[in-house]
Amino acid sequence: MRVGIRIPACDRPDRLASVAARAEELGFDEVWFPDSQLLWRDVFSVLSVTALRTERIGLGTAVTNVATRHPSVVASAARTVAELAPGRFTLGLGVGNSSVAPIGMRPSTRAELTDRLRQVRALLAGDEWDYGPVRSRLRDPAPSVPVHLAASGPRNLRLAGAVADGVVLLSGVSPATLSAAAGQVREGAREAGRTDDVPLTVSAFCEVTDDIAAAARKLKPICASIAQNGGAPFLALADIHLTVPDRVDEVYPDLVHAEDWDQAVEVAGRWVSDDDALAFAQAFCLIGTPDEIAKRLKETFEAGASGVFLQHVGSYDPPDDLIEAVGGDVLPRL
Repeated sequence: MRVGIRIPACDRPDRLASVAARAEELGFDEVWFPDSQLLWRDVFSVLSVTALRTERIGLGTAVTNVATRHPSVVASAARTVAELAPGRFTLGLGVGNSSVAPIGMRPSTRAELTDRLRQVRALLAGDEWDYGPVRSRLRDPAPSVPVHLAASGPRNLRLAGAVADGVVLLSGVSPATLSAAAGQVREGAREAGRTDDVPLTVSAFCEVTDDIAAAARKLKPICASIAQNGGAPFLALADIHLTVPDRVDEVYPDLVHAEDWDQAVEVAGRWVSDDDALAFAQAFCLIGTPDEIAKRLKETFEAGASGVFLQHVGSYDPPDDLIEAVGGDVLPRL
């Protein structure tokens, strides 16, 4: 059972490395850093410093992309971190939502993601790749770097099962959602002639508290963003039925990465009621006392997850309180 923590690259790399070192000290298994060039510091710079400041903990991107970054650049950056943290680095890739939207680009299509993921894997393996008039390869490759794909829809889940070393699920810890996603991944693996034991790492918002209703209200922008981005079927599993506009211009840069979180909560309240937020927290998140969270984590692993990484609400401060609360009161119960 791997329990990790998501740390936004919201500060100087040396300070973030200290946050990761504290997570390692308290017993977390992994730290994951998201990538968005306008919101945060460069993810591979942060990972490189963190690799030098830690010894045991796994490191990963959750996730970078192959839209704003050329696949050859991603492969070279991944190789660099892997050299500093042998056997500890996982390259997580996705379609690039928060990287592409602020600069007017579109997310990677399924075909683009498939081709570019294969390119990254080939370069990391030391194979040549055809770039039109030339064929090139990565000097000093890193074939042991696992490549995980972030996926939520059925087609990308099957793609991840077919071509990736693991899957990052952004749909929370709902048993029904996890079971459905795992089935799609296994189907994709079998169709590709692979074994169907593809690792599943689940992302979940978490807060250690005995006031679940208050914590749930802070999740309204997250819930609204999921509905915005094609996640309505997942929410419906918890009897949450939302219709949210594609654009919400009052919140910068978007609901889930809002710079003013209180404003985002107020705006999201137009579509997400207190009851909706509470249902979302109970079904998809890890909100509650240490005993309750530990119990839900165990259920998540029993449902097929091989890893869980925890997120706090907010994008521009490190999750120090969450690390201390989970590391001090939840992990010992596991």
